[in-house]
Amino acid sequence: MEKMDMHSQDFSRENIDKIGELFPNCIVEAKDEEGILRKSIDFDQLRQELSDSIAEGPQERYMLNWPGKREALLTANAPMAKTLRPCREESVNFDTTENLFIEGDNLDALKLMQDTYLGKIKMIYIDPPYNTGNDFVYEDDFAESTEEFLKKSNQKDEEGNRLVTNSESNGRFHSDWLSMMYPRLKLSRNLLKDDGVIFISIDDNEIENLKKICNEVFGEKNFVCNIVVNRASEIASNNTISKHEYVLVYSRNILNFEVKGIVKNTISRGTVGNRDQTMPIIEFPQGLKCVNIEDGVYEHTRKIEGSQENIENLDKIIVKNGKLYNNVRMKARWRSSNDMRNFFNNECKPTPAKISGLIEEIYFDGDRFMPQIKKKTFEKISSIILGQKRGSNDLSLLGMNMLFDFPKSVRFIYQLSSYIKFDNSDIILDFFAGSATTAHAVMQLNAEDGGNRKFIMVQLPEACDEKSEAFKAGYKNIAEIAKERIRRAGKKIKEESGLNALDLDIGFRVLKVDSSNMQDVYYNPDDYSQDLLTRMTDNIKTDRSKEDLLFQILLDWGVDLSLPITKKNVAGNEVLFVSDNALAACFVNKGEITEDFCKELATYKPLRVVFRDAGFQNDSMKINVEQIFKLLSPNTEIKTI
Repeated sequence: MEKMDMHSQDFSRENIDKIGELFPNCIVEAKDEEGILRKSIDFDQLRQELSDSIAEGPQERYMLNWPGKREALLTANAPMAKTLRPCREESVNFDTTENLFIEGDNLDALKLMQDTYLGKIKMIYIDPPYNTGNDFVYEDDFAESTEEFLKKSNQKDEEGNRLVTNSESNGRFHSDWLSMMYPRLKLSRNLLKDDGVIFISIDDNEIENLKKICNEVFGEKNFVCNIVVNRASEIASNNTISKHEYVLVYSRNILNFEVKGIVKNTISRGTVGNRDQTMPIIEFPQGLKCVNIEDGVYEHTRKIEGSQENIENLDKIIVKNGKLYNNVRMKARWRSSNDMRNFFNNECKPTPAKISGLIEEIYFDGDRFMPQIKKKTFEKISSIILGQKRGSNDLSLLGMNMLFDFPKSVRFIYQLSSYIKFDNSDIILDFFAGSATTAHAVMQLNAEDGGNRKFIMVQLPEACDEKSEAFKAGYKNIAEIAKERIRRAGKKIKEESGLNALDLDIGFRVLKVDSSNMQDVYYNPDDYSQDLLTRMTDNIKTDRSKEDLLFQILLDWGVDLSLPITKKNVAGNEVLFVSDNALAACFVNKGEITEDFCKELATYKPLRVVFRDAGFQNDSMKINVEQIFKLLSPNTEIKTI
C-alpha cells in the first residue's frame, strides 16, 4: 500500500527525470553535500547532445540576467512541506461554494496548487508591487539547498515579516523585484490552460523588465498586447506628468488563445510574380491540408510562367485524405508581403514548428500551386479608463471607504475579463489579491451573464499599519479586508440581481497556508533520537483536525479543492467523502479498520481511498484491506498516511 508524500513537488527532480527520458546517457549518480548518492545531470555530456543549439562559455548572446536569477529559479523548483488548512468560521457557504480564498505567501500557494490546478486556470490577473521605491517586495530566501528549504518549510509561517520595503537606495533595487516576480510567474504559467491568458498591471518603473521576464517565461511569441491604462494624472519627481500605467497580456499558447468577438485567424494567400525576383526553393512538409483539389497524384513537371506568375513544382504532389502525403519542393518567384519574404528565404525549409504565421494549408486554384498562410491577429484593444477614485468608490459603496490604498476598480477587471471567451466553470486566479477586486468582478460578471466562473484569491496576511483607517476599523491585516469585501460584495450583488442570481455562488472557502500536518520526524527522521521516537505514537501533529488532513491529501493527490465534502457513518466509522466518490478518507487511529468496514466502504466504489496507518491493527490487516478492494472495487486506488 503506497504512502502519500505529503509535500509539494520537487521540480528539479522531475526535470532531471524528463532529461533522462530524452538523454539517458546524461544521467549520472553523484554525492550531494551530505554524501548521499542522487541522480544528477552530466552537463558536459548534455552540451554535447545539444551542441548544434546551445550557447556555451563566455560568448555573447541575447539574454536577461540579474544577480539572484539562478537562486530565484532554484526556489521556484524547490519542494516544501506545507499545506492548506481549511477555516470554516471565516468562509461563506463552505460546503457548497466553488470559490477559494487562500491566505498566505503566494509563492507557497502557487507551489501547493501545482498538482491540483496544473493546466486548469483560464485567466490570471495580478496587480503586483510596482517597485516604486515606497512599496514592498517579498523577501524570499534563496540561499538554501533544496534539503535546507524542505527542513525550514516545516517551521511556522512568518506572515508579514516576509515583506520588506524595497527602497531606491538598495543596490539590488531591480534585482530584488525581478527575483520576487520570476519564480511566481514561472509557477503561474504551469497553471494556465492551453488557451489561458495572464493580465499583469504595472507602471513605468518596471514595464521593460517585466516584459523581458514574461518573454522568457511565457515565450515572446505568446505576447498578445500591452494595454495602456489611463489614470488620474500625477506629478513625478522630475516634474513630468504621469498619466498612464499598463497591463501586459500574455497567452499560454497564442495558437489556441481566443478573444471574444475578435477574429482569431486571418488568412493571406502567398502570390508569385515579378520576373526580376529571386527563385527560392521552398519545401512544404507532408501533412498540410490541401484545399480545392481531390485526392490523387499530380505530376511534378508542371511549370507555369507568365508576366505575373512563375511556379515550378519539383516533386510530385500526392494528396491523400485531403492532406499532402509527401514533402513537396516548389520553386517560385514570390511577390508577397514583408512577412512572406522573411519566411521564404533562399533554400529555406519552412515547417509549422519554425515560423510564426503558421503554414497550415496548401491552396490549389486551377494549375496554380500556392501556400496558404494562417496568421494570428488581434484587434487593437482601446485604452481603459481606470480612475483611482472609481476603485475607492467601489469600496465606499460597501461601507469600506479608506480601508485600502489605490484599489483597482471592479469595472477595470470586468473589462479585462470581457475580452476572454470563457467556458462554463472556468477559473480566474489572482495571487496578488489585495482588496479582492477580482473576486468582486467575477461575481458581478456571473450575475450579469449567468456564467459560472470560479475565482481563487491569494493574499498574504500583510499587517495593517496601526495608524491606518483599516486598523482603526478592526482589521489586523489586508487578508481580512479582502475577505470582508467579498462577503459584502456578494450579498450586495445578489440582492440587486434578484431572481436572476438565485444560483449565484457568492461564497468562498478559506484555506490558510501553514506548516505540514505531519510531525517533523515524518520528513527528517535523522534529526530525532530513539528516546523521542518511542514517545511519539503518531506521525500527525496533535492540533490538526480531520479536515486539515483531508485538504493536505487533496493537494497531494491533485484533487480539486473546491469539491463538496460530506460526512457519512460507515460501519461505525466516520468517513469523509469528496464529491460523492472522488475520494473517501477515514482517519480513525486506534485499529478500528476491520474487514467488515472495508467491505461496506468498497460498495461506494470510491476512486480513491486513504487511511491512517494507525487505523490498522497490524500489517496483515493492511494486506487484507487491499485484497478486499481488489475484489469488490478494483478501480479504487488506496494510500495511507
